[in-house]
Amino acid sequence: MEESLKFCGGRKYKGLAGKIACNIFFEPSTRTQYSFLVAQQKVGMGAIDFDVDSSSLQKNESFYDTIKTFDSLGTDVLIIRHSKNEYYKNLIGKISTPIINAGDGTGNHPTQSLLDILTIEQEFGSLKGLEISIIGDISHSRVAHTNFEIMSRFGAKVFTSGPKEYSERNMNFVNFKEAISRSDVVIMLRVQRERHSSRLGVTDEEYNEKYGLNSRNLKFMKKDSIIMHPGPVNRNVEISGDLMEIDKSRISKQVRNGVFVRMAVLKYILEE
Repeated sequence: MEESLKFCGGRKYKGLAGKIACNIFFEPSTRTQYSFLVAQQKVGMGAIDFDVDSSSLQKNESFYDTIKTFDSLGTDVLIIRHSKNEYYKNLIGKISTPIINAGDGTGNHPTQSLLDILTIEQEFGSLKGLEISIIGDISHSRVAHTNFEIMSRFGAKVFTSGPKEYSERNMNFVNFKEAISRSDVVIMLRVQRERHSSRLGVTDEEYNEKYGLNSRNLKFMKKDSIIMHPGPVNRNVEISGDLMEIDKSRISKQVRNGVFVRMAVLKYILEE
């Protein structure tokens, strides 16, 4: 994978010409879906963007039969996002086309974790020994779950913070001020209201005051620490709009790195 990433940094690589990817997103996406599309074009692939609303799902076709159709059409890789955790388990042994998980429910988001790790390594050289805090809607975040596990494996000390109502056991929960003041990397997450059965009971302004990064609590962060966010960002909720592009922010860099990481993943999986 490391070799693939280095090689795919070049814009003229077309080693996957003739291959076809199918992007099958059952949940809304901007960064992940379109960075995969850009990555596919940069490595020379053809791409199909599946449209849920105009598909046979509207005629009660099942998820399995939809995926089996694209497998039978002869596509070379399926990039799938679905609201169900571990949706891919129902496909193992039943389809032959490789699957890249673009996010499963509240479970995992592997390529986001890879691009986050790349962004951090570009800054610090390694994750080993770093203190990293993930702050926000932890229980509903696939990014939080993947990053907590994988970044810990890379030798980082990972904490979580935010509303206790959205915390999870065994994920090193600390209070917000401690999280931002001790961390080298602060990863902010949005509140995923679409996954909630009830509201938290605070306004956006109150959330920003208690759990969000703003100009008042920015002073508690370490001098050389950085701010990250997987997107989409709810400005002035989990992070104030005026902090989005300050020197500490690596949010745009994460988006750029997403293209290179997804190029590398495609090359790693498909290049013969």
